[in-house]
Formats: sequence, C-alpha cells, structure tokens
Amino acid sequence: MRILITGANRGLGLALAQIGAERGHHIVAGVRDAEQGKEKFSELEFSKSISIVPLDVTKEDSVLHAANFVKDQFGTVDAIINNAGILLERDKKIEELDLEQVQLSFDVNLFGPMRVVKHFLPLLLLGDSSSIINISSEAGSFENAYGGDYAYAASKTALNMFSQQLNQYVNGKNIQVYAVHPGWIKTDMGGSNAPGNPIDTAKGIFNLVETRLTVESKYVFINHEGKPMAI
Repeated sequence: MRILITGANRGLGLALAQIGAERGHHIVAGVRDAEQGKEKFSELEFSKSISIVPLDVTKEDSVLHAANFVKDQFGTVDAIINNAGILLERDKKIEELDLEQVQLSFDVNLFGPMRVVKHFLPLLLLGDSSSIINISSEAGSFENAYGGDYAYAASKTALNMFSQQLNQYVNGKNIQVYAVHPGWIKTDMGGSNAPGNPIDTAKGIFNLVETRLTVESKYVFINHEGKPMAI
C-alpha cells in the first residue's frame, strides 16, 4: 500500500514510517523540513521505501502542492495517517492561557487533518479499500477530562468529532476512519517517563490499516489496539 504520514520525521511519525516500510508499504512522508527528513530516514533500514514530500499542515497551499505532487508521481494513496500534532500551553491555568497558542493548537491538531483530508481524499477514493487514521488522544475524552491542557484537549475533542463526521461522509465508499489514541509513549510530547514505546503503537496502527484487527466500537474513537475509547 501507499501511505501518507504527516509529521513523519520524529516521534510516532518516524516509528510509523519505519514500521510501514518494514512491512513492505511505500511511505509518503510529509515533513515541514525535507532536509531534516532525509537525515532521519537515511538511518532506517528500508529508507528506499520512503518518499519525502514537503508538507506543512498549517498552510493550505503546502498541502495542495503535496497532493498534486503525489497525484503526479504515484496517482493514488491507500491510507492517510494524520499524525502531525503539537502540545502547547501545557499545565497553564485558564487565566494564564495565551489564546494565540490555543489557536495554533487548533490550526495543527484539527485544521491540519482537515486540510490534508480535503486535498488527499480524491486520491484515496480511487482505491478499492482505504483508511484515514487521525492520531487523537485520551485527553479529548469528555469522560477523562482533568481540568488542564485546554488547547490540546479541546483540539483533540474536535478532531474526534471531525473523524466521526468524516466516517459518516465516506460511508459506503470502502474507507475506514478512526481517531486513534496512541497511548502514553516515549516521544518529545510524551516525555521520557512514558511507559509506552512508539514502535509498539505504530505496529498497532498498521494492524488497523491492514485490517488485521476486528474493531467493535460504536464510535470511531479507539486506541491503537482497536479497543473503544471513552467518549
């Protein structure tokens, strides 16, 4: 399969690129800095299976250019993994929030996936069976609300809703849509104390893409093992 991954040059994105390439897929790695991406991917064993595409999810022109490039070079994609995300204003009280940072959080975490789907969905619809995986978080759950990380949590809640709406929109078109909680994993965002490994999460996400997992969930919000998350 040909799989687009945004934010593919570090953390979970890099793990996803690595596992996807190891499993024989062609990875289209969307990165803001192509040179930095080349350096990261050159260290991977299956780097020849990874094509780097400049892609800034906050800029629609960048997403459109990337989609046109992929269409010209490859024709279609079989899966989109919207992985690019940021965690800003962490541990800030509501009285202390910089709302520009909140807006940036939504620009990356919500509007970024919306821009990507807007321009890449036509390439996805050309295939027989496809996937859209939006990397979400348990922070976006109403039930798990903890009174903090306002920008991140609210943007992920909105991403969950977008994913559910998108699932309804593509119903009957052989496209599965999921908003996936990756677990607390060791990345720049998760920190060194996180118990999880991004490689294990990446394997779970590819099991979803490859339809190796049977998902029994009323909503599209699940974890990387295919189990329902609390809404």
